[in-house]
Amino acid sequence: MSHPDPIAFIHECNWSDLPADAQVMTRLNLLDLTAIAAAAQTTRLTELIAAHAAHQFAGVQPMLFDPRSASAAGVALAAGMRIDSLDGHDGFNPAKGHIGCPLLPALLALAPADLSGGAFLTALAMGYEFGARASVAQHATAPDYHTSGSWGAVTAAAAGARLLKLDSQQTRHALGIAEYHGPRSQMMRCIDHPTMVKDGSGWGAMAGVSAALLAQSGFTGAPSLITEQAQDHWGDLGARWYVSEQYYKPWPVCRWVQGPVEALLALRSAHGVAASDVASIEIETFHEAVRLATASPKTTEEAQYSTSFPCALALVHGDIRPEHLRDEALQESETLRLSQATVMREHAHANAYFPQQRFARVSLGLRNGARLKTDWIEPRWGPQNPPRAADLEAKYRAYATPILGPARAEAIETTIATLETRPYADLGQLLMAPT
Repeated sequence: MSHPDPIAFIHECNWSDLPADAQVMTRLNLLDLTAIAAAAQTTRLTELIAAHAAHQFAGVQPMLFDPRSASAAGVALAAGMRIDSLDGHDGFNPAKGHIGCPLLPALLALAPADLSGGAFLTALAMGYEFGARASVAQHATAPDYHTSGSWGAVTAAAAGARLLKLDSQQTRHALGIAEYHGPRSQMMRCIDHPTMVKDGSGWGAMAGVSAALLAQSGFTGAPSLITEQAQDHWGDLGARWYVSEQYYKPWPVCRWVQGPVEALLALRSAHGVAASDVASIEIETFHEAVRLATASPKTTEEAQYSTSFPCALALVHGDIRPEHLRDEALQESETLRLSQATVMREHAHANAYFPQQRFARVSLGLRNGARLKTDWIEPRWGPQNPPRAADLEAKYRAYATPILGPARAEAIETTIATLETRPYADLGQLLMAPT
């Protein structure tokens, strides 16, 4: 049985190959990533990584939503870590990770001035298809659970190879360099000890961009094992469109927490529960979510990679917004009380369905002695219950407008909606300029 050639797909994928729904989701993915990049303006991680890129990766290319410039690798590093600093971007269940976060920064770093908007969207869609399969191939062939930056580096190199118009041998070497030098960072270490390293996506974007530029100059690094020696994972390339099978986040915290939050908000709404009514919270879910154990976070990274704290926020505020997760907003007494009153339990039912599905159920002990319970629940906005376009558009406006202002936020939204008919520069000029 013959298999599709990933290298040929990198260069030969056309916008017209995508079904209409995949074209729609490509634009919406771009809009959602832009929303997170804008809202991440206020994180300390964004401030630190932008300064690092400008000083240590000196160059003349503009950086995403920043007044400074850097090299292509620096632009990719800063953009990837900026998006990753606010955990609200799209993801891919089989990968337990995120395709767009390392992919979009590579495109922003290497997009030529004369690129058409349609060509930019096509490269983005190609990257989602390549990245979906690269992630699954790596998880199937590597013993550790690596961050998105690991296989994301290879995905970024694929996007770079397309934009730089590398030939097939240069592309092969670009993928190999990126796989070899990409960050094989341990995801569960950051779950157990949340810090700014997060999901490795920015480092993966930097490695992928560097790999494509090195291959263009003649540097060698082939083969990429996940593309050349794990071919069983590439058989539906060009036939099944994974860009339409991503999940999205109503709230800017780890996807593993979204199910418990959904369940708690359902109880809050159905029973008119106020946070002050609650004495204790019990959450049953899968093993990995139980390890998101920080009850009293001191930093936004600890808050985003916690299960109990976002659940407490949801009970207190009826929502979780970026401003609730800022370092200076984490000492709210009622939120901390509820977070510290939360008990996490691993359950075999939830373990059996992870990672394709993220089940949780919750129980609230009220001060009056009553107990409220939910059945098993999955977070919304997954492949089985996707968001409407209007949902993601509303999320974009809520996240982007306070940072960019109404006029610029609206201009970006309009430009993305019509990008396939206009120059990429129309969007690039709006993104690669300071807030």
